[in-house]
Amino acid sequence: MSATQPLGPLMHSFFADHLITVKGLQPASVRSYRDTMRLLLRFVAADKGTKITKLDVGDLTFERMVGFLRHLEHDRGNHTRTRNQRLAALHTLFDYIAGRDPEMLAVCQRVAAIPTKRAAPAETHFLERDEVESLLRGLPRDGRLALRDRTLLLFLYNTGARAQEAADVRVEHLDLGKRPLVRLHGKGDKWRTCPLWRQTAELLGSLLESFRPPPTPQSAVFTARGQALTRFGIYKIVRRHAAGLDDARTDRRVSPHTFRHTAAVHLLEAGVEVNVIRGWLGHADLTTTNRYAEINTRAKVEALRATEPPGSSAGPRTRPVWQSDESLLNWLDSL
Repeated sequence: MSATQPLGPLMHSFFADHLITVKGLQPASVRSYRDTMRLLLRFVAADKGTKITKLDVGDLTFERMVGFLRHLEHDRGNHTRTRNQRLAALHTLFDYIAGRDPEMLAVCQRVAAIPTKRAAPAETHFLERDEVESLLRGLPRDGRLALRDRTLLLFLYNTGARAQEAADVRVEHLDLGKRPLVRLHGKGDKWRTCPLWRQTAELLGSLLESFRPPPTPQSAVFTARGQALTRFGIYKIVRRHAAGLDDARTDRRVSPHTFRHTAAVHLLEAGVEVNVIRGWLGHADLTTTNRYAEINTRAKVEALRATEPPGSSAGPRTRPVWQSDESLLNWLDSL
């Protein structure tokens, strides 16, 4: 390959050979790369004043990559986090080019050196327990769609599944026996097992019994008109039922991912060890899970109450274990 080679074959091999075959990315991740490359190709073609089909590999210059990132922020109004996500895709693309085209190595090295910008992490929103209970109580109870929607929302809260993971659940992934569970296919082509509440299992069983014709092991669990729900379809269902829980004061907009955050925070409040939560949610990095400890307001309030000075006018507090000789010794014995 040389810098004068058409760009089309390179893009095709980047997606088909590298992202899908070698890296094994899931469809959602491939679509994210696709969206970035679509924007990039349009920008480069417009900057060069030619058709996309006329672009060569050498048209991917360092100056154009910098201009593309500037275009995302200034012209398209993208947030810094979006800009950084697009830059990560560029880094992957140019790393691939560097291994195939020595003539482009200098450009690839300059692109690889483009740093990400600092950006405040997105605020993580979740629902309190009473909000979840109120939502579930208010759901419609009549009709098959009512059963599907109730099962879906409880499933999201029970498992903390991503929307795409819920969309991908098939009958064969469920075990509704004595110890009900579901196998979820997550990011990085990784599988994980989540236990199900008995209530969730019963609703799933009722939902499957309502299928006509009866489902096969490969049938999708959450469907619309006989077809598997998409990630966007699940988003619309959640929005239809949970929009009333939006909070303008905190910019909280309830989505399927809100249920994922809610599951994590409520597990933490229940005293579940953070590594267990990590496995429950399918996080690759423990630091991703640790952020839930930061947003757990209730835990912070309890910690504040536990450290109040003696004689405070606040309400009664739990007596620390070390303030009783017997309790302290029993606690030490339990270690």
